[in-house]
Amino acid sequence: MGEPMVLEQVPKPTAAGSDVVVRVEACNIVPNLANILANWTTWFPQNPLPELPAIFGLDPAGVVVEVGEDVHDFGVGDRVYVNPGRYCGGCDACRRGEHIDCESYAFAGYFGFTATASRMLRRYPYGGLAEYMLAPEYSLVRLPESISFEHGARFGYLGTGYSGLRKAGVGTDTTVLINGISGTLGLGIALLALAKGAPRILGTGRNRELLARVKALAPSRIETHSLLDGPVDTWARSVTGRGVDVYIDALGPGAPHEGLMQGMASLRRGGRAVNIGATAGMVPFDVHHMMDQQLTFRGSVWFTAGEGQQMAELADRGLLDLSVFENVVYPLEKVNDAISGVADRQGGFSNFIIKPTAY
Repeated sequence: MGEPMVLEQVPKPTAAGSDVVVRVEACNIVPNLANILANWTTWFPQNPLPELPAIFGLDPAGVVVEVGEDVHDFGVGDRVYVNPGRYCGGCDACRRGEHIDCESYAFAGYFGFTATASRMLRRYPYGGLAEYMLAPEYSLVRLPESISFEHGARFGYLGTGYSGLRKAGVGTDTTVLINGISGTLGLGIALLALAKGAPRILGTGRNRELLARVKALAPSRIETHSLLDGPVDTWARSVTGRGVDVYIDALGPGAPHEGLMQGMASLRRGGRAVNIGATAGMVPFDVHHMMDQQLTFRGSVWFTAGEGQQMAELADRGLLDLSVFENVVYPLEKVNDAISGVADRQGGFSNFIIKPTAY
């Protein structure tokens, strides 16, 4: 780990059973990939990585070119996003239909979440940084013609936010606070909160220029605050009077804990908080205060293919505006340039894409 990626020729996968082969048209390069490749054993040593040599790539979109004999609802030529979440189907959680809670849940082309996740990584060793990949039918999201492959490949981080908003019950009567609203996760959450009808969206970040770009997406519904201008909770309560209904934390593992704590302090009585940014380490909460104020705090990991399909429908109907994402496209042989280039992105507005070119 930590070495540059290299291109190698490997056998093209073959579909059988309920699996399909997808020709990859676009694969998103998420900002966290560089951290995964360089720092995973120190950040999250309990989570298994794919066995090396491995084909990484979290968020692919492309075209189905081959289907197994047990595939029923997808066919050759279908445009799809491939959700990387893989589950066993046989554990207690899977049999309850709670697939993300699978005892062996893993992200194909990225990492696993449990001690037994390696078996899923071995079962589906193809990530999206390749010309072709193998995927189970259950992972597919249909992409209408109105969604480009480049924007479809952004569905991973979008879906993470969408699932968090759904768990928090965000709707047309909800005030939402998003910590990190101008980042890759946060911007998607803002767009989806708009799509779900949230009338008032508060967002924080550091870069005032990026925050102004976010506010300009919906000036009458989005309000922003730079962390350089004071605590989040003081600001949030000053503009709402009572606090926010929902707090979504989109800050990454290296973020200071103060932002998360201030976000929690921004909640009104009965408010709900969801962490999807992976803030790491031990964070002190006053659980007595949480009990008295009936506050809820929960984590949310990823999203289902069904939720991905709901997002596709929101975009196709014009409720979710994907045009704000600015595609920065690299060929597959320039993948290392793309990974390093993400550091210079324009917050969440930049959409770094690998587009295989050999076929």
